[in-house]
Amino acid sequence: MPKLTKLPMPNNMSNHMPNHNKSSDLNEISSESNVIDPLAAITLTPIATVFSPYKEKFAIPRQPNLVNCAQGKVVFIGTANNEELLRGIEQFSHLWLIFIFHGTQAQGWKPLVRPPRLGGNKKLGVLATRSTFRPNPIGMSVVKLERVIQLSDGNVELHISGLDLLDGTPIIDIKPYIPYSDALTDAEAGFAQHQPIAPLTVTFNAQAKKTLAEISVQYPQLTLLIEQVLAQDPRPAYKRNKLDDKCYGMTLYDLDIQWQMSSLQAIEVIAILKK
Repeated sequence: MPKLTKLPMPNNMSNHMPNHNKSSDLNEISSESNVIDPLAAITLTPIATVFSPYKEKFAIPRQPNLVNCAQGKVVFIGTANNEELLRGIEQFSHLWLIFIFHGTQAQGWKPLVRPPRLGGNKKLGVLATRSTFRPNPIGMSVVKLERVIQLSDGNVELHISGLDLLDGTPIIDIKPYIPYSDALTDAEAGFAQHQPIAPLTVTFNAQAKKTLAEISVQYPQLTLLIEQVLAQDPRPAYKRNKLDDKCYGMTLYDLDIQWQMSSLQAIEVIAILKK
């Protein structure tokens, strides 16, 4: 495991920082060699938008592929809506999506956060976590590529599964997932080495089962999606392993899914309502 080593602060930090007030010779060199000022702001333009069953932040899986039946699509926009950008991408079963945390971006960030994995009781540096509240609100997620779609109007889409992204998430880059380099089986992950909990059992009452049967054509995998989402126990971390009688609700597609804890290891879906 890497060790944390604290080094003394240099006496003269100016010797270790770029001086942007020096002679124009450096500026000329930078201009001629296309060197980017490391302290300059960078503008990123989204290349695509995610369409997802998750319409609100609550109940989105905390990591990708925990809910592998979640289906979504990546729709390209602007100059990126060009099939040539995707030539050969079908060779890869999985992709990295680099995205913006647009749902929490406006709330800013703090250097210390409370990871849900630790029950919200311990603070860690934000860069030692996967918190959405980051200095730059950028995230990355591995998804399965199901198919590449070229629509008759010329638009291009990627159909994906296993996503953990809010509907409308802006995508700023996409990269192929490379198993031999990206899957490091001997990596150490501190407090997140293993999946946090055993999946909870999910049941449906009679009314919920009736509704599922009525909308099964429109939402063929809805039952499995609800089961996989709720099995992760989407309640706040401090309620883990605690029984409460609160009625919770989550939005999938345009549906309000209402549920309650029926025991410490089980959840019952009590209503499915059209919004």
